[in-house]
Amino acid sequence: MAEKTQDDKAKAAANKAAQAAKKAGLEKQAASKSGPAFELNQDGRETEHPTPRLKTFYRESVVPSFMGKHGMKNMHEVPNLRKIVLNVGVSEARDNVQMLDNAREELALITGQWPQVRKATKSISNFKLRQGMPIGVRVTLRGDRMWEFLDRLIAVSIPRIRDFRGLEPRGFDGSGNFNLGLKEQLIFPEIKSERVSQQRGMNISFVIGGGRDDLSLDLLKELGMPFKMSEQAVKPGRN
Repeated sequence: MAEKTQDDKAKAAANKAAQAAKKAGLEKQAASKSGPAFELNQDGRETEHPTPRLKTFYRESVVPSFMGKHGMKNMHEVPNLRKIVLNVGVSEARDNVQMLDNAREELALITGQWPQVRKATKSISNFKLRQGMPIGVRVTLRGDRMWEFLDRLIAVSIPRIRDFRGLEPRGFDGSGNFNLGLKEQLIFPEIKSERVSQQRGMNISFVIGGGRDDLSLDLLKELGMPFKMSEQAVKPGRN
């Protein structure tokens, strides 16, 4: 019995070490795609990573254009992108933890950041859901990594959506934030089809300061988001 306990402990320790190594490898691989905030030169000193292209475009082109177009006198009146939140639901995780690990690895590759596990806040007996049970993964992007992800999303991923005819502007919430639903993860070039065990959708939330849907729509259009020509459906929202 003692030998069996020792074997179980050894297996558990080996599994934990393997998971840690896997996570470290994925984080390194993901970071190499998104670009670090800084890197070390030959002397071991930190060298700042170049400012993301879209961030520079926002500061130098979008802000002045927005101020002139909307009669703004202060640059702080221009809506700003505060963060991007990606959520992937994994309802199968309650029966198969491997599905949660797969979703987490894919989201790490897509964003360059290790995702958090979302857990159920309450129990629902009809769905066999218990409080604290993992139900999905989430990443919150800010700063340079946010701008780099948005640039790749606009330039590479969205054009890969099957039968794409423009984004629906109905995803605004009345407070200036925009929600985009995607049906599959294969639009991201970081994900290889031969390694995907299951098609998985996700929700991407763009949290924008300013509080008005019409201004947020205009901002995202200026940044290159390809919306359908039905902007009249978007109301100003709250100030």
